[in-house]
Amino acid sequence: MEKKKSSLKSTIAVSLTNYLDAGAIVAGASGLTLWKNYLGLSEVHLGWLNFISANCLGAAVGAIIGGFLADKYGRKFIFTYNLLVYMTGVLLIMLSVNFPMLLVGFLITGISVGIGVPASWTYISESSEINNRGRNICISQMSWGIGPMCILLLGMFFAPGGYLFGWVESVAHLFGGTGMTEDTINVFSSRIVFLSLLIVAFIAWNLQRQLQESTEFTAQKAAEKKATMFDNIKLLFTNHIAVKTVCFLAGIYLTWNLVASVMGFFQPHIYETAGEVSNEQANWMNFIQWAIIVGVTFITSKLIDKTSHKLIYVFGLLVAISAWLIIVTVGVNGPVGLWSFAILWGIQGGTSVQIFYALWGTELFPAKFRAGAQGLMFFIVRGLSALWGLIFTYIYGEHGEGFIIAAYCMIALLLVSLIVGFIGSPLTRGKSLEQITRERYGDDI
Repeated sequence: MEKKKSSLKSTIAVSLTNYLDAGAIVAGASGLTLWKNYLGLSEVHLGWLNFISANCLGAAVGAIIGGFLADKYGRKFIFTYNLLVYMTGVLLIMLSVNFPMLLVGFLITGISVGIGVPASWTYISESSEINNRGRNICISQMSWGIGPMCILLLGMFFAPGGYLFGWVESVAHLFGGTGMTEDTINVFSSRIVFLSLLIVAFIAWNLQRQLQESTEFTAQKAAEKKATMFDNIKLLFTNHIAVKTVCFLAGIYLTWNLVASVMGFFQPHIYETAGEVSNEQANWMNFIQWAIIVGVTFITSKLIDKTSHKLIYVFGLLVAISAWLIIVTVGVNGPVGLWSFAILWGIQGGTSVQIFYALWGTELFPAKFRAGAQGLMFFIVRGLSALWGLIFTYIYGEHGEGFIIAAYCMIALLLVSLIVGFIGSPLTRGKSLEQITRERYGDDI
């Protein structure tokens, strides 16, 4: 019982990394129109912000660095220093007065997010009991939903016309005087939202640096002794089981994430342009959608260690495909289509590919390169997602005129993720990490 409490406590502490990851993406997304108006940005500028952010390239670069560092120096090493980088990036965004400052702030924050993700998923899995591993990964995923919920709620309260916008105006005049333009005042609502992330990051840093090192990492390091980080990297690229696993996991996650990354960053903007709703309405819809994601993820957490992983996986993707079929049939110009899409996409988020990528990514690799393999896959996925984000802005157009074409692309990507996952879904439920490693790699790895 004590160990169960311990794993839950450490899971919650580490899951704050996911809160900050999703929070950074949604904080940028919810204030995208405000920054666009304040700095006079174009859709291409917005595409570059997405390209280097926590949603794409920044996280990709950070992940490949953080994954191998976590395997070399330990999971606790990442928890001790990484959020200091995150706070630096968020602070730079808060203080931005031009596009280069905003771009660099997004990049630094994104790199920190990428560094933290492989270590956090790995630590959660390694510190979990056999019959709670899926549950703990789902708790981590719930944090990915709670983050956007909180950020969107703050964004709506502080947004122009929001309940607390009068206070935002007071803060803006305090720091900028009385001669500011309307757009300059409005963007302070986004600055304050990023301030909330800075505060949570400071709390999370204090909690995470007190965690004990993963016992499995400690045992692995004691056993290998002479092996270097480069030996483990070489083994990852030369072991045929590891290479096949990387291809499988990158395949299911890449195709799904190309869709999810666009939704994570551009969704409020899409609702405003293609759906023709106000910024406040778009954020409320996004908030409700994230609430659905958290609720469904909670249900999934109760089922995932007792139910076929393949069944849950397939269900989630069928719902995701149904959501995009709404776009090409009903459309999102009216409330029925728009809300149907939002609700279905919320349901799929609670059983999403990311849950299984995080779970299988920690189960299917041995401890010596577990975080590094995840970092490599995260690098591939988020890097290509960054390129797709730029392409998407051209397909989508300035006013959403290419949204139907984009929807067909999304359906095709989700179908690939469904087929690959259905065929390759591993049977790992109810097995220890040591048992899974032994069955897949033998006793010599």
